[in-house]
Amino acid sequence: MNTEEINGFLIDKFNQHSLKEGASQGICPLCSSDRQPKNKKAQCASYDWERGLGTCHNCDTSFQLHTYQRKGASEKVYVRPPTEYGAHTVGTKVEEWFKTRGISKQTLRDLVVTEDSEFMPQTGKKENTILFNYFMGDQLINIKYRDGRKNFKLYKGAEKVFYNINSTVGYDWCVIVEGEMDVLALHEAGIKNAISVPNGATLNSNNLDYLDNCIDYFDDKTKIVIAVDADDAGQALKNEFVRRLGAEVCYLIDFNGNKDANEFLIEHGADKLKSAIHAAKQVPLENVTTLKDIEDELKDFVQNGFKPGFQIGIKNFDDIFSTYTGQFITVTGIPSSGKSDFVDQMVVGYNKNYQWKTAFASPENQPTYLHAHKLMRKTWQDMPSPGDIGGHKWNEVADHVNDNYFFIDMDKYSLESVLRKGAELVKRKGIKCLVIDPFNKIRDNKAHSDDVNRYTMDYLSKIETFCRKYDVLVFIVAHPTKMYKGQDGKIEEPTMYNIKGGGEWYDASYHGLLVHRDYDAKTTKVKVLKVKFQNLGENGGESHFTWEPRSGSFIPNEPVTAEVDGLPWE
Repeated sequence: MNTEEINGFLIDKFNQHSLKEGASQGICPLCSSDRQPKNKKAQCASYDWERGLGTCHNCDTSFQLHTYQRKGASEKVYVRPPTEYGAHTVGTKVEEWFKTRGISKQTLRDLVVTEDSEFMPQTGKKENTILFNYFMGDQLINIKYRDGRKNFKLYKGAEKVFYNINSTVGYDWCVIVEGEMDVLALHEAGIKNAISVPNGATLNSNNLDYLDNCIDYFDDKTKIVIAVDADDAGQALKNEFVRRLGAEVCYLIDFNGNKDANEFLIEHGADKLKSAIHAAKQVPLENVTTLKDIEDELKDFVQNGFKPGFQIGIKNFDDIFSTYTGQFITVTGIPSSGKSDFVDQMVVGYNKNYQWKTAFASPENQPTYLHAHKLMRKTWQDMPSPGDIGGHKWNEVADHVNDNYFFIDMDKYSLESVLRKGAELVKRKGIKCLVIDPFNKIRDNKAHSDDVNRYTMDYLSKIETFCRKYDVLVFIVAHPTKMYKGQDGKIEEPTMYNIKGGGEWYDASYHGLLVHRDYDAKTTKVKVLKVKFQNLGENGGESHFTWEPRSGSFIPNEPVTAEVDGLPWE
């Protein structure tokens, strides 16, 4: 029997309930003390010391045998709330209010829900508030305050983590909900291993820093029930959890018309809530789709037409090109034409518009600190000087680049290793873009054919599979094999057919872009060589830029050359 760690979690307090050590059966620390005298010593619980869990067959619930230290540490330094906040209690009025929501005094004690006065910015004064205390291990990490008007705030400067994350240790499954009240509701129903996001769900973007900070707690999970709200924002959050945690372990729940777990508890009771959780259905299998799986998307298309594509925020380029995630873009151009630099411009634009994070596998964009410097300049919109180092703007931009861009550095790059690292970064950091630059330096070492066309098709098929599985946008920077000069002595613009592998690039790529520099005019042209779906752009469309050296940004210098009627959703 291991008394020091279980599944990578260091034990903080071994045998926290002082049960008979090593025994397979015994009393239940949750219900035995409340039973009739003749049953107080009944062996109603079984103990699994290897997993650190107990299960009671009388109250039909489970409990942890130990407490654990935090697993994983944040790279940042955060403010910590004073520990005495977790020592307060709640008054009778608050207890009575929770009772109307189906929550008992015991559940409030178990989850350390407290009460105190706190300044609330929404009302501009101190209010009596409920405190949901966020612990990791034995550390108080954050506090969610809720006043009587249903205003909320988190402790300023504190780390964002899941509420009740300690409860997941030892279990091979857990439940994720959208609010602390839902955690309390599930605890009331005997589901002790439920956790909540700290800041709800938003429709347009979800910042999942709390998942990054708690990702180690999911390594051993074979089942994750996602029980978020049924509204559009909740469904967007659900989709991101499935993408990050993997469809193969995610299960979905139907609250039968109720908004959330707490509402379901009030209307149907604890037993039916517990049954609903255990009836959760696995996310539909990959590569198998029925109409019911996509019916919501089908209805949306019938009602609203094509969804807008994602754009980088530069009008003359947005007028001719947009994209969806789950696709890949081939970017070509002659050497020193600015291909990599324009890809950087695009991912910075996507980050600004949609908060997408990007990973770079860029053997030629070395040393890494110079690549980071380019991204800082584009984000800063200026050239940082020595005097800026350590200043507020420097720290703000440096932190932003650190949190949103990740550089895959390897002694030997291969497609397999890059895609494997990309999948890890999806899970741990939530990246939405992956840049492979250039493709010929990141070889497919497990290719089944030496034929260049077959090799190219297999290479692009593996990238497409990665894109679709993780809903990531991939950029592939590909050099042309030959360059030709026209009658005017200038190098002709390459096409996708000039890349080694020729027609396979055009056939397999969702999109193709050319970046071509006119050294005489000191301008850069970006041309759409291919857009797979007509609603996303204009084949042959061009946008022209001047490269601004201080920020390293591409500045539009003329309207698009071809007439543009606007994309279909405009």
